[in-house]
Amino acid sequence: MTREPITHGPIAPAPITVESITPESITLDRIADEPITHELPTAEEAVAHTLLNCLLREVSAPEHQTAAADGRLLLRLPRRGTLLRIALRRTSLLGAHRFAGPVEIERDGDWVELGWHELAEQVQDELELRTGTVNEEFLGQVASSHDGLRQSMAGRPPAGADRYLESEQALLFGHRFHPAPKSRSAARGDWRRYAPESRAAFPLRHLAVRAELLAEQSLDESATALLDGLGEVPDGYRLLPAHPWQYQLIGDHPLLRDALARGDVLDLGPSGEAFTATASVRTLHGADAFLKFSLNVRITNCLRKNAAYELTGAVALTRLLAPALADLARRFPDAAMLREPAFRTLALPGDGGRPDQALYESFGLIVREGFGGVLRPGVTPLLAAAVADEHPTSSAHISRLLEGSSGASRALDWWRAYLGLLIPPVLAAYFDHGVVLEPHLQNVLIGVDATGHPTQVLFRDLEGTKLVPQHNADILAALPPEVAGPMTYDAERGWDRVVYCLLVNHVAELLAALADRHPALEGALWQAVRDTLETYAAAHGRPPRLRALLAGVPLPAKANLLTRWERKADRQAGYVRLPSPLAGSVLAEAARTPVPLSLGSAAR
Repeated sequence: MTREPITHGPIAPAPITVESITPESITLDRIADEPITHELPTAEEAVAHTLLNCLLREVSAPEHQTAAADGRLLLRLPRRGTLLRIALRRTSLLGAHRFAGPVEIERDGDWVELGWHELAEQVQDELELRTGTVNEEFLGQVASSHDGLRQSMAGRPPAGADRYLESEQALLFGHRFHPAPKSRSAARGDWRRYAPESRAAFPLRHLAVRAELLAEQSLDESATALLDGLGEVPDGYRLLPAHPWQYQLIGDHPLLRDALARGDVLDLGPSGEAFTATASVRTLHGADAFLKFSLNVRITNCLRKNAAYELTGAVALTRLLAPALADLARRFPDAAMLREPAFRTLALPGDGGRPDQALYESFGLIVREGFGGVLRPGVTPLLAAAVADEHPTSSAHISRLLEGSSGASRALDWWRAYLGLLIPPVLAAYFDHGVVLEPHLQNVLIGVDATGHPTQVLFRDLEGTKLVPQHNADILAALPPEVAGPMTYDAERGWDRVVYCLLVNHVAELLAALADRHPALEGALWQAVRDTLETYAAAHGRPPRLRALLAGVPLPAKANLLTRWERKADRQAGYVRLPSPLAGSVLAEAARTPVPLSLGSAAR
């Protein structure tokens, strides 16, 4: 392993000898293949680790300001002249390392523990110096995320008997490469009453709307019947369910108040069966379906409302994708997409007699089909993000699915089976149909049998699904520009999105959870990914983009920290490039020294 001195300027006048973190030199001495066990982090540690993940991926590593020494990661903020360090539980071929304990900062030759808020201030200062811009929201968003995490950890009710719903409620710590994954900003209302972390379930707020003031599109009579069947309304009215938090946020709109006073809209109050919050917060499960509501709350990067083009686009995509999805279902019968065949919303006239946009979007809901007719008998769907969580927070976690089997062979069998279910249909959608699926961890459900073995995958959420114009020019030309534009990615951006969601956000994170259980397997797990890609490529003419992926070109990773700092829309998010573990030289090196740094609790 190569060693090189790194001089840290005024922070550390004497050179420090470190082990440079590169894909070719990331492993240390071989140790026993034992699971990496650890306690759940505190809220303070979780926030600090997440900030450090973002810094490492988007700022310090791309600028070659990181190194590993003595079981710790060193990370420099070059514009601040600051040196940080943290203990490592396990290193990663992708650079997505596991941390332990507090972050420390070097001051006057000593290492001093750094709290999460002071670390956030250090990040803020570095980004101001790096970008020349100021973001006065940043510290508040990190503080909001910390507060949400702390409250969730302090008073969490026990899980219910439904393993699927438990998996939707399992994301206690959230996205580990987002600076404020649990930040939820709203004008009013207590988020805990509606949060999946709180295992929230509640009745919908029912409105009766005069039929002529309701806007909807539907491709499926059963979707319309489902909404109408949620409650009774007087003659001449139609039912409009609303998320109770959203009603609290928008209920004082002047046009709505006037409509209520006139009787054009009747507030029937909360009623009907309880719906359960899923991982996205605003999508609720009940009545054997999913209702995706608008929610004027900023969660991570976005205000979670259904824009008018998204309402129309969901139904349009369900219709336009029917031939492609039928082809994929025939070729990959173990994979399916949950369609979104209907939307409904309030169309109260505003300026110029047109529907008021704020109300139209605020009350917009999308009907997503449930599991009936899609999920096979005896199969339990589990949210992929819960299976892949860094911390075992539910019975869906991979450590629980493999419970009772300590052997690496079963873990590899599980992994190869899952890769065979997940990867081929995503690649076929892109290469054969120009359809950019968005298979990140929160958009995929893993169907497992009674033994925990994967047998089916379900994809969901058409909002992130896009069309590549080269394949779909006629389809896009037939749509209104305001719908077609947001529905489109060019081929390059679409490929970046596929690779990021599929390999970096999803496969790499689930692989990491398996590697925590079997540290010696990390190289073999990545080899299985390469084998799956290679098998697909060989059978489909080796498309140039896939050939480049197998050659080890850098992988795109969404820059959530910089996107949030620059206050960009999620669609405008940029990417940083990560050295690829798929390169043959990396896997050959991993095969020679297959166990990465793995200190477990000793790292503390």
